[in-house]
Amino acid sequence: MKRIIIICEGQTEQEFCRQVLQPHFNAIHIDYPTIKKSGGGIVSWSALKKQIENHLIEEKSVIVTTFIDYYGIQDRFAFPEWAASKKEMDKGKRMNLLETAMHLAIAPSLNHRFIPYIQLHEFEALLFNDIKIFEDNLREDDFKKTELEQIIQQYPNPELINDTPENTPSRRLIRLIDGYDKIIYGAGLAESIGLEKIRAKSPRFNNWITTLENL
Repeated sequence: MKRIIIICEGQTEQEFCRQVLQPHFNAIHIDYPTIKKSGGGIVSWSALKKQIENHLIEEKSVIVTTFIDYYGIQDRFAFPEWAASKKEMDKGKRMNLLETAMHLAIAPSLNHRFIPYIQLHEFEALLFNDIKIFEDNLREDDFKKTELEQIIQQYPNPELINDTPENTPSRRLIRLIDGYDKIIYGAGLAESIGLEKIRAKSPRFNNWITTLENL
């Protein structure tokens, strides 16, 4: 059986892998460790690179990929081509540039088994693929439906939701849903939406899943 290691930024992504991705990839065994040396979030590129290469060295046939948020990456984390990427205004092209740089920064003897993936802008963007899940899973008084609908109508696809650090997808959900907890709600709501609906409206995420399916 093929094996994929998905290095997750945190528990939310890890739960999504367990509840949604592993059942989808039933013919492929998936491990989904979180980033090491992290208190829950992204780390420097040097630390992440070491973890990626260690996984690739320890298992000669495993495929390693990442599931990290673009939002949390900061200048001080020194991701390859970070400064150059910020000059690219098209966010999709910016992610492609960063992912290509991450791939090239891994040792050439190993990088043919490495598939970098950065979620634009946050995992929680995927939850905006189907506003109806909030009606199905929450009491009417526990969330602000109109505001949620207005957000999704402003963007061509949910992956582009993010104006400022105060308006990341997760912070919008915290404001609009009483008691929102990203770890408890995130994977469960994504499971309710279903992988096919998420893929249909989130092109970069869909491309990543398609790549993993074709291994």
